[in-house]
Amino acid sequence: MRFLDEYRNRDAALKLAGEIARIVTRPWSIMEICGGQTHAILRFGIDQLIPAGVALLHGPGCPVCVTAIETIDAAIKLASRPNIIFCSYGDMLRVPGSRGDLIGARAAGGDVRLVYSPLDALRIARENTRREIVFFAIGFETTAPASAAAAIQARRENLANFSMLVAHVLVPPALEAILSDPAAGVQGILAAGHVCTVTGWRLYEPIAARRRVPIVVTGFEPIDLLRGIHRCAAQLEAGRFEVENAYERAVRPDGNPAARHMIDEVFEVTDRRWRGMGAIPSSGLALNDAYSGFDAGRRFELRIAPSTESDACMSGAILRGAAKPSECPAFGGSCTPDHPLGATMVSSEGACAAYFKYARSNA
Repeated sequence: MRFLDEYRNRDAALKLAGEIARIVTRPWSIMEICGGQTHAILRFGIDQLIPAGVALLHGPGCPVCVTAIETIDAAIKLASRPNIIFCSYGDMLRVPGSRGDLIGARAAGGDVRLVYSPLDALRIARENTRREIVFFAIGFETTAPASAAAAIQARRENLANFSMLVAHVLVPPALEAILSDPAAGVQGILAAGHVCTVTGWRLYEPIAARRRVPIVVTGFEPIDLLRGIHRCAAQLEAGRFEVENAYERAVRPDGNPAARHMIDEVFEVTDRRWRGMGAIPSSGLALNDAYSGFDAGRRFELRIAPSTESDACMSGAILRGAAKPSECPAFGGSCTPDHPLGATMVSSEGACAAYFKYARSNA
């Protein structure tokens, strides 16, 4: 495990934390975008290693958490139809919509199946030609290539009984929305390394320059995160606002051209509603005209009215970095992983789930 252990080396982590303390002369607020990074920060105590003046804010980097309530409602509606097999990643099954979740739809008789890949949904479509198979295509740019590959393969095989409920979202427009809000107080960004393996980091350069904020592409291990925080803090102290890549072993400037080509072939950019953040222009992907025959929303003429989060749930503020999970009155009481009020307590990448799992009631 040499290639993992070196990124969890205690002495190296303490050295980096000490270097961060040495260069920081004033308080700074840095937001990590990815929910996987949030969990790693809490699991390894990164927030407790760095100086108290460096605040880590948790961003909307959980694709399950930001999927709009009305999209969950659409999924439940589809899953409840008798001739449909609805295929979804496991994290989505317990995310609450306005009136229940996909687990409830399955308990009520819907054929809801957990899959690990859209290719599993294609296999189910081949095996069940008399039924309609709908795949719930969610996620950031990281999972969009797999959805695109499934659509390409379905067209190649002429799988007329396969379609997708598409809810893919894009990171840069969400960053713009957060950074345009002065109340958010975000001064630096730790960009999600796995997203950038697909997109590259060059597309963040205009955002860094326009919003005057350093953006550092970061991985998910303790050393990765501490290196990212160190580079971000160094830029802030020097008054620089650039994009840096602290995840060189995985991320290239232009990402993965083949994956980007598949996304471009199948999808077009569209406006998208984000849970807790509302409508963000040009922040989502939709099937383009060439692949519109695989659009479940069009095929089944879905009409779902917009819905709002429970008043008792602060997940919207948490997703924007405006609040910590421990600040929510429902946290750990009326809202737990067994009985969640919002998506951030359900998902394995949700900030509330991380705080609950690692007992950070006052982090």
